[in-house]
Order: sequence, then C-alpha cells, then structure tokens
Amino acid sequence: MESAEWERVVGHVPKQATVLALITLSLLNGFIASAGVAVAKLTPERRLAPRPPAVAERLTVRTGAVLPAADEAARVPDPAVLARRLTPLLADAGTTIGAVVTDAATRRPLFASDGDRPATPASTTKLVTSVATLAVLGPAHRITTRTVRGGDGGVVLVGGGDPTLTARSPRTGAGPAYASLDDLARQTAAALKAAGVREARVDYDASAYAGPRTASGWKPNYLPDGEVAPVSALTVDRGLVAPGDPGRDDRVADPPAAATAAFARLLTREGVTARPGRSTTAPRGAAQLGAVRSPSAAELVEHLMTHSDNDVAEAMARQVAIKLGRPGSFAAAGQAVAQVLAGLGVPTGILVNDGSGLSTGNRITPAALAQVVSLAAAPGHPRLRAAITGMPVAGFSGTLDAPRYTLPGSQAGAGVVRAKTGTLAGVSTLAGVAHDADGRTLAFAFMMGDGRGPVDPGRLDLLAAAVAACGCR
Repeated sequence: MESAEWERVVGHVPKQATVLALITLSLLNGFIASAGVAVAKLTPERRLAPRPPAVAERLTVRTGAVLPAADEAARVPDPAVLARRLTPLLADAGTTIGAVVTDAATRRPLFASDGDRPATPASTTKLVTSVATLAVLGPAHRITTRTVRGGDGGVVLVGGGDPTLTARSPRTGAGPAYASLDDLARQTAAALKAAGVREARVDYDASAYAGPRTASGWKPNYLPDGEVAPVSALTVDRGLVAPGDPGRDDRVADPPAAATAAFARLLTREGVTARPGRSTTAPRGAAQLGAVRSPSAAELVEHLMTHSDNDVAEAMARQVAIKLGRPGSFAAAGQAVAQVLAGLGVPTGILVNDGSGLSTGNRITPAALAQVVSLAAAPGHPRLRAAITGMPVAGFSGTLDAPRYTLPGSQAGAGVVRAKTGTLAGVSTLAGVAHDADGRTLAFAFMMGDGRGPVDPGRLDLLAAAVAACGCR
C-alpha cells in the first residue's frame, strides 16, 4: 500500500540513479567486511528464518544484523551542527514536520522541532506495538491454536489469535513456517479415530478476543478494500476470500466461521466426516486433540515491520493485553501497549486505538516515537531487537524499497538507514535508526502532515539521509 502510493508521488526513476545507489552500497559492504566487526545475532535460532530480498542479501544485510555494528567510541554529534543540517530541510517543507533525533545508546535528545506535538503516526504505530509485544511476551513466544473435545462429544476449534494460521501449504521460502490447519486436522483426526469416532461436529471458540472487530478511527473502506480483516482470535489465511489469488485482497465477513468450515473440510479429508457447527466456549479441562503453534514473536514482529502487515499488528497488540490480564479488545490493547511503554521509560506521548496505525485517531509525539526506537536499538534491551531487525532497509526492502533512497539527496541513506514508514491520507511518518558518518547509532522520528493536505514522503527521506551523512562533531 505505502510503496504503491510512493511510486505515484515520485514517478519514473532514472536508471543511472539506481545504478549509482547500488555502487554506493557495494562499497559500503566492502567496508563492513574489511572492518571485521562481529555483529551479534539478535533474534532466536530458527529453522526457517525470514529472509530479506536478494539485493539486500548481496549486501550482507541479514535479519538479525542491525546495519554495521556501531562504533561505541564514536563521538556523539554536536547538536548545533546537526541542527544546521536538518533545520533547512524542515523550513522549506511546505508543512509542519515534527522531528526528533536521539543518541540511541544514551537516549539523549540531539535535535527536536515540534517534538512534543502529538501527531497521527499511521503505520509507525506498529513500532510501539512491536516493542510492547517483545517486552511482554519475549521473542520466543508462540501462539497456539488447538482442538479439544466438546461437551457433546464433538470437536471445538479454539483460536488463540494466531494471525498467520494457514489452510494452505506452510511457507517454506522467504518467511517463517506458519502454523498449518491441515496439520491440526491430521492430529485431530488421528485422536478421534483412535477413540472410535468417525463423525463429528466442529464448533469454534474465538473468545480469546473481545469487543468490536473494527477500531475507532478506521475508515469504512478498510474492510471492503482488504486493508485488514475483521479482527478475531480465529482467522485462517488472514481472512482472505481467495488466498491463492494474489489479485484479490477482499476478506470474509466472519473469519471464525470461515476458518471452521475450512477445518471441517480438512478433517473430512482425513477420514472423519465433519460438519461446521456454532460459536461456543470450550469446556474447562477438555481433552486436547491437537495443537499447532505460530512462528515466534520475533519472527512475527520482523514480518509485520517489514511488510507493514495490519493483521499481524492487531494480533500482537491483543496478545499484549491478554498477557497483562486485560480483555483482548482494541481499547484494552491500546491501554496495555501504553502501560508497557511507560514501564520501559516512555510514560507520555502515546495514545493509540489500534495496533496497526490504521486509526486516524491515534496520536504519538515524535519525542515518544524516537525514544521507543532508542529503546529497541540500545544494547541494554536485546529482547526488543526484532523491532529494529524487522525495519525495512532504505533502498532495498519493504516499504523503503527502490525508488526510495535512489534519488539525489537521499542516496546517502541507502543501506545505512533502517526505518518504519507510515502513510495515511495527508500523513507521512518515518521512524528508525541510522549510523552517522562517525559510526554513532542515532534514532529518529519524523512526522509530517495533519491529514488535510498533500505530503511528500521524499522530504522525510532527505531528513533521514542527512542524519546518516552527518559527521556532526
């Protein structure tokens, strides 16, 4: 979504600019290799790790490596010099931009312009969702979908909120292996047949989540356009009507019922004649028939950050609420995320109605957003690091893929800026990290627009590139 809108803004990019960017990044890679700096792996071991695009692999920018390792001896930039670089870019932007740059290691502010003014964060909301998720659940946490015996001897499909549960073949290439509904059907059928059961009704339990399935501030077109599915604790294949058709984004109206119908078909294929039933609550202490687990929280966070996945972000926010003993609702999730960030040292400046940033009612200050980035990037918080490793690499991946950072003025940020974008009508945001020219790790948050007029995301790229290029002593 965001990359398509960007392409409409910038139009055609000269081939020469792209070539120049690739040459610059190849030289960067040579520098990294010759420096011989060991970069600690920042996410857990896993059999099928998410992989960046092939062009990023050529530059050895891998999941688990946050750009070149920072030089801890590098001097902190002089705030006055940094201000001289950034202020002109803000002055002629044509609209107000809230901007904050901090030193990631110390969280010391180095530059601020309207840093305490609440702004619509759009998809940079996913950054606060991700940090709260990793802080509360831990990077190794997985979400379980299971089946149990119903009170009437049937089967209950119990959703735990896994947004990546699939009825298709689990992904084995450029992404983690998702929990398989087919695998759950095989386990369930084997347990039923061992008990002599050959027919069963399948009811479903989606009670892990509560409240409405859409958030305050969501536009009416979000569901019809396929921006997100109705949020439910039981959804298969992201609620897509035609998950095998890349040209269709429309979603089912009732995700739990659709998931149950798919499961009943798979169970029938495994030799137990099944029919979909009704919504229920699984009996306490019911015997488990089968269970499958999602990818780890670190993998899910990396995925939602790279691809700006709204469905995964909403699920993660609710997992935070549930872990804290709150209901799995939009309101409780927003409160839980803010509570976790306050406990980490960001007590103000975060007010969210959802986990994805689709809500036009969300408000985050640039100062709070930059502090959240600093937390995730700081050496003292390794469990938060997937929020950084999942950020798109400037010029290479996700919503920062080319043509961004291939244009004059922003090329200095290619490969050395890693950031999350946010795009809504009249709003553009960018928050992430960069190593400056002296090797110091800096965190930044740039938030443009009030939702009422045009915005140019390229202006934010210029600001991020200026941070990366600054040898601001």
